[in-house]
Amino acid sequence: MNNRIIFVSLSCIVIIFLWFSSAGADEIQYREIHCKHYIHGIPTGSPATNDLIIRDIYAMSTNDKTKFADWVAYRLDKETIGGNAVTYPEWKTDPLLADEETLEPNDYKGAHEALKTDYGYFAPPDSFKGTRYWQQTNYLSNIIPIKPELNKGPWQKLEDKARRFVKAGNVLYVLTGPLFENEMPVMPKADEIHTVPSGFWKIIIHHPNPKDAKSLKVAAYIFPQDTPRFAKTKDYLVTVDEVEKRTGLDVLWELTDDVEIWIESFRKADWL
Repeated sequence: MNNRIIFVSLSCIVIIFLWFSSAGADEIQYREIHCKHYIHGIPTGSPATNDLIIRDIYAMSTNDKTKFADWVAYRLDKETIGGNAVTYPEWKTDPLLADEETLEPNDYKGAHEALKTDYGYFAPPDSFKGTRYWQQTNYLSNIIPIKPELNKGPWQKLEDKARRFVKAGNVLYVLTGPLFENEMPVMPKADEIHTVPSGFWKIIIHHPNPKDAKSLKVAAYIFPQDTPRFAKTKDYLVTVDEVEKRTGLDVLWELTDDVEIWIESFRKADWL
């Protein structure tokens, strides 16, 4: 493994073995990354050249080739969403990534007109109004070019639904990322080679009692870029297995095999 791990958060403990090459060493490496932003295992399956960034309010694996994160993980509770911070967009280059590894503000010029896209978020700022770190959501490593109908429709509806669930006193873990299944036009002013996502996925996890596997609940979704604004989120429910199949990632792998197989075959969100 030659992943570069960038650790900038006091919320995680990282004990890393980076230069072992055997499969067993890879498993040890992932098991020794402890972070509050995900549950039952860090998502695996990203290229070895990715950068793992762990911040105060989210963790992500950024892809040098696509220039977008393969996945972003964050934890929500009443404290994170319960503040009165006034959030606003102020997009910035991620200071932890080299110029050739990420997009910059100038790369987005003309993208709205050419691609008919908005600036969207993997980790949304409105979910972190209770923390002084919400501005970390404005780094371009956390930004996505997303069609406005999806961004202001089902994507926002699902974020709002998650916040309502958390306001009721629950804790959620969210995993989200892009899909690259269909060719999309590139941003015309970008001077870095990149790939615009053709869709997005989101997995929402609630485990009120981690000692009881039967209490684990998941809801997984896949949204194509052309999802209509007034579409119902339930129409885009999939299984976690489907997300893993289409992204090449593996999540919840620290669960026992029988529980993981059971949970990842669910296709419902009546609990959310």
